[in-house]
Amino acid sequence: MAAKRDYYEILGVDRTASEAEIKKAYRKLAKQYHPDMNPDNEDAEQKFKEATEAYEVLSDTEKRSQYDQFGHAAFNGAGPGGFSGGFTDFDMGDIFGSMFGDIFGGGMNQRQRTGPMQGADVRTSINIDFHEAAFGVDKEIEIVVGENCTTCHGTGAKPGTQPQTCKHCNGTGQVRYNQNTLFGSMTSIRTCDVCQGEGKIIADPCNTCHGKGIVKNKKKIQVNIPAGIDHGQSIRLQGKGEPGQRGGPYGDLLITILVKPHPIFERQGYDIYCKIPITFVQAALGGKLQVPTLDGKVEYSIKEGTQTGTTFRLKGKGVPYLRNPKMRGDQYVTVTIDVPTRLNEEQRKKLEEFAQISGDEVHSQRKGFFEKVKDAFGEALS
Repeated sequence: MAAKRDYYEILGVDRTASEAEIKKAYRKLAKQYHPDMNPDNEDAEQKFKEATEAYEVLSDTEKRSQYDQFGHAAFNGAGPGGFSGGFTDFDMGDIFGSMFGDIFGGGMNQRQRTGPMQGADVRTSINIDFHEAAFGVDKEIEIVVGENCTTCHGTGAKPGTQPQTCKHCNGTGQVRYNQNTLFGSMTSIRTCDVCQGEGKIIADPCNTCHGKGIVKNKKKIQVNIPAGIDHGQSIRLQGKGEPGQRGGPYGDLLITILVKPHPIFERQGYDIYCKIPITFVQAALGGKLQVPTLDGKVEYSIKEGTQTGTTFRLKGKGVPYLRNPKMRGDQYVTVTIDVPTRLNEEQRKKLEEFAQISGDEVHSQRKGFFEKVKDAFGEALS
């Protein structure tokens, strides 16, 4: 079974894409691959299903956060939001209304825009080093985020005035139209083009926010980054995003963690891997090594005759578990024999003496592997 494609790749958007960008990308793909537009085209149908599944996850702040942290593994089983071939909590009318003029009438559960709406999520990223990711750290970040205008208190109207109910849609934000089509007379519902679906009109806008009700400000926020977090995972700070509309709650702040590479250590899950060089003498005679770890240097004894490529484990010297910092991964250390490239005369002489004692010929190659195989199995291999 082929591995699932990345949802961001399917929609063709960056991981930092806004909700509006994700929606726009999906609308384009849905229109291109919709089965009604591509009858009897299995490839188009599959791409439509892929795009719809990706949109269902990425358009939902909760599911998107889980996906950003754990990928497809976050939805093992029935899939995201119970996805198993159908769609849940999914407003197809909102998507296809903009394509087909909402010719489906009221059967697509049109959204009412005149009630409270939660504010948009704000996305940013932060760079931390390897050690900070392993053991956690507090950071201060600065973001530009919207806040309710203090002059008009978020109404968008000049102090002393109030937004007026739109007379064109009677405050509903939607207008019904009758259309004559090939199928007869049909009723369509469209967003009011006078109030842009808000249900209110600001006749005298606030001079500070120019009728938007929101002003952009720089804001410093303290972020607690937990121990064990890995590169690409995200932290959600509830209520630190954009303010809601018409009394709706604030959105969230989503912070993607970017971990700088370490010069020695490489992380795989909660385990750490590294390579350390040892001398020929240490490998031959054994001895005690000073091994670097996240907690500082530790002493480890290697056996006599240790070969290059030998790996040993330091239990509990890896990264703390994100959900249980009392537990830690392990550290795996691979030794490589560091062969000297320059020898003085005394060193060379000692090595030649060693070779003679060992029965090795210094200037001739030892019997190769295939020669040994030939000796073992006879001329049949010649």
